Amino acid sequence: MSTLRAPGLGRRIDFTQKLHEKTSRDYVARVAEGDKAACAEVASRFGAEYWDGDRRYGYGGYRYDGRWRPIAERIAAAYELRAGDRVLDVGCGKGFLLFELTQVVPGIEIAGLDISQYGLENAKEEIRSHTRLGSATALPFEDGSFDLVISLGTLHNLGVAGLWSSLREIERVRKRAAYVMVESYRDEREKVNLLNWQLTCRSFYSVEDWEWIFSQVPYGGDYGFIFFT
Repeated sequence: MSTLRAPGLGRRIDFTQKLHEKTSRDYVARVAEGDKAACAEVASRFGAEYWDGDRRYGYGGYRYDGRWRPIAERIAAAYELRAGDRVLDVGCGKGFLLFELTQVVPGIEIAGLDISQYGLENAKEEIRSHTRLGSATALPFEDGSFDLVISLGTLHNLGVAGLWSSLREIERVRKRAAYVMVESYRDEREKVNLLNWQLTCRSFYSVEDWEWIFSQVPYGGDYGFIFFT
């Protein structure tokens, strides 16, 4: 786990890049084969096609396989989570990370929020009752409700206004810590790969631009990126 700090911001922490790199991708084929614009339109509904349909629409089948356990362990260690702590996952999807957190830290209190009705209906059964439908731009929770708020791979799917609103909402409901992970790029190759591969991303920013946005909101939690190398 690598940790960096940008001036005036929280810690930059990498929890997920190794998991991200385990997936093989043909960036050119994603654009050359079929109508990518049509595929992106389907993916942006975040329905069954996005989660469990053909790969051209999204995950191509997103099922529990234990891959999130190491990440849950790293997050629990980094934020010293204990029984009784409250954790919110903004954009929880099927809730696999939340489930793993309950296994790594018995007695933790969890909540998940997502805009995908299909994702929530097919969430891990053990944590399904702890999830709810909603938008990251208006979190249905009281101020300072959570010891840790996380959002992995979600906020880049919002436009500028929604992105800023969501970061401010995360700041509002966190009592102690927050961690946001988004897609980004460090050079032209990674930017082209991201543009070719993405289906739902609306905020395309370099690392430096993301850090500027975080500082201007202002968002004071930790953050990280995944890169399409």
